Amino acid sequence: MHCHFLGSPLLNRTCRQRIKRSLRQYNALRQQHEKDIVNLPEYKSRSNLHSFLRFKAGKESQQHQHSDQMHNVTVPTPPPSGYQHIMTPEQIRVSIDAAISTFHLHVESRIASLCGQGFYTIGPCGEEMLCSIGYALDPNADAMALHYRHLGVSIVRQLRLGRRLEDVILDRARGYVVSKLDPVTGGVHCAIGSATDKAARGGGDYIVTSTLASQCPPAVGRALGFSVIDNLFKSETPESTKPISFCTIGDGSVHNAHFLSAFNLARHARFRRKKCPVVFGISDNGLSISYNTDGYAKHWALSNSQSGTGIPLFNANGCDMIDVYDKTMQATKYSRKHSAPSIILYEELTRRFGHAASDRQHAYLDAKVIESMAEKDVVAGGIIQAVEQWNAIRYGEVCDRFEQIGEIVKHAFNSAAEEPKITARKEMLERVAQPMVSVPSLPQHLMTSHDGILCNFSNESKKRDVMRKHMTRVIEEVMETNPKVVYIGEDVEHGGYYLVTDGLVKKYPKRVIDFPPDETTLLGAAIGFSQVGLLPIIEIPYSKYLDCGADMFYELAISNWLSNAQRPNGMIIRIQGFDKGVFGGNFHTHNMLSHIPPGVDVLCYSNGQDYARGFRNAIIQAQNGRVVVFVDCTNLLNLRHLHDKDRGWESAYPEETEILSFHNVRRFGNTGKFLIITYGNGVVTALRARKALVEREIINHDNELDILDSPYISEIPDGLRSVLSPGQYKGVIFADICKEGPGSNVLQSMIVGLKKKGLLPQKWDFVAAPRVYNPLGNTVAFLNEDDIIGSFLKLQQSI
Repeated sequence: MHCHFLGSPLLNRTCRQRIKRSLRQYNALRQQHEKDIVNLPEYKSRSNLHSFLRFKAGKESQQHQHSDQMHNVTVPTPPPSGYQHIMTPEQIRVSIDAAISTFHLHVESRIASLCGQGFYTIGPCGEEMLCSIGYALDPNADAMALHYRHLGVSIVRQLRLGRRLEDVILDRARGYVVSKLDPVTGGVHCAIGSATDKAARGGGDYIVTSTLASQCPPAVGRALGFSVIDNLFKSETPESTKPISFCTIGDGSVHNAHFLSAFNLARHARFRRKKCPVVFGISDNGLSISYNTDGYAKHWALSNSQSGTGIPLFNANGCDMIDVYDKTMQATKYSRKHSAPSIILYEELTRRFGHAASDRQHAYLDAKVIESMAEKDVVAGGIIQAVEQWNAIRYGEVCDRFEQIGEIVKHAFNSAAEEPKITARKEMLERVAQPMVSVPSLPQHLMTSHDGILCNFSNESKKRDVMRKHMTRVIEEVMETNPKVVYIGEDVEHGGYYLVTDGLVKKYPKRVIDFPPDETTLLGAAIGFSQVGLLPIIEIPYSKYLDCGADMFYELAISNWLSNAQRPNGMIIRIQGFDKGVFGGNFHTHNMLSHIPPGVDVLCYSNGQDYARGFRNAIIQAQNGRVVVFVDCTNLLNLRHLHDKDRGWESAYPEETEILSFHNVRRFGNTGKFLIITYGNGVVTALRARKALVEREIINHDNELDILDSPYISEIPDGLRSVLSPGQYKGVIFADICKEGPGSNVLQSMIVGLKKKGLLPQKWDFVAAPRVYNPLGNTVAFLNEDDIIGSFLKLQQSI
């Protein structure tokens, strides 16, 4: 049973006693810091607002009155054109509750921080009356991702879904004090959002990270994803109730590449007449922490709407909850009806009390300006509007609610501060990714070769082919068996740069989708697609281009951890243009893997047969919410011959029942005293190096040197551990096709892990491509046979 607040009839005696006990502890901390607390400008402002409400309610005498002028209150007046949509009295009352709750939560967050109990102080003050946005959205169907100052919108949404205000406030307090019981992040961050509703089908309140405007590309992805689903499955949903994607940013974010990329994709969709029902809400308070935005948000909005774009702009007074509701309703109706983007600019806003507790406003603002901003009480203005203009509530009721909510918030922080916090590293590791689904093991004979060529593994009655053909076939296979799989990328409709999707668009014209060349929005859209129920396969044309969308890559990787496993982003990412090649130079033959964040499975296969088997497993894992990355070596795609004209690297397409675990490894020989561990194109290079060692009579036969193909490169695979555990090998060489040095390759970290586990023999060596860039027209900068031979000689001489 949740402990909400004293006086609640739901509280049993034990719960009341615990709250009273923890309240005494919290109050003791507050008393220790009382001098600092009463000097907080937020605390003073709350006291003034309380006195003002008591006077208006007739609870405070004339000599204690606080007039409207003392509060620097500007009461909103209706726009000259009036309102097209009017809030009901109940909607106004709930919005006032949400605004008051938002204000109280902020004040208490800064008190908790002073007391060493709170860890998040970024404030929503000055933008509380935007809460009525929550009534312009469908709380079940629409997806929303909110800027950190727009807490009130989330509160309204949750109240509309039937949650008690006490529960909503307690959950938010849990975020501020990083309680493990926080339903949004489970105690790792303080983020606007809500517990995931599995039945929402893409709707709901999505977590926004602290990376500026990073919510925007996935928001556009959700809008496009809604339309793809509607197109694929022919929804019977009426136009008026079709879902939209809504996201908000601050005025500083209009400069940020995340937002600009997202808006550009939405604008491009409008230009191409593609359905993209997304609404961008921009709140303009004139400051981006210390940077004066000086009206640029309005200039940007005006110049990027209407003329030439077909995207309408709606302007709202952000201090007027009715105007906020009205203009948001107009925008959402437009986007719903036309399946097209729109912009809302929320103006006339003033930031109160700085960006966060750590914000040194006196370093960049005059003291009188800071005081004037703090005194501009938008909540008081909203209350006066509700009482005197709309007769939706009386001052006495508001005063009572202000006091009650204040107590609820105080007790919520008190209760949340006593709840358990993350203490064990194991808890962090367990939530990094969704659990890996177990798949049946392949018979060992299918994963072992004694002749060093692939064709011996194949059914000779079947046609053998190159790796690229098997890649195309397995993608077609998974699209055939799973109607939610979509393939997105740049130039993928005509086959992609390496013809991997050749012919697929003819069979799946609605599911093979070209995107403009921007990796930020491509990966962001993939997040959105996954969140609305699709299973995206994303093609990054060249591995170097992942750098262009690196932050979105990290965003999709962190989602499972940040949401306490509630919002995984199951998908497959194909990274092409990797390693050895003579065309394109360094930018198309990149061989660094700098981006392998926690929560991502990375694989680099050496041959088409294993690729197809592994891809089937990847689909299973992605369906379960894991992010799987395939790194595809250019040199292997059309490779037929291992030695001379032997067709030794062709293989037959595997039976559909054959699925390869990520932890499986392929062995080329299992009787040697030396072992080379590698992956991808390194396998071919190592096999050729072994042949050269025999020809130079450095070793007598292939069976003296085994080669292990270990494609799972984001962690140490179980198959590698089992091969090393018997202590068979005198010496081991790790041959990495990536560049040597920090942040470049994968095998160095594996060496450390194996060493810690005592699985390495006493003698081992590491060899990799040199730490240089790759020139156009030759392969001098890539790992080659001579590198491996030199490493072997060095190892052999040391034994």
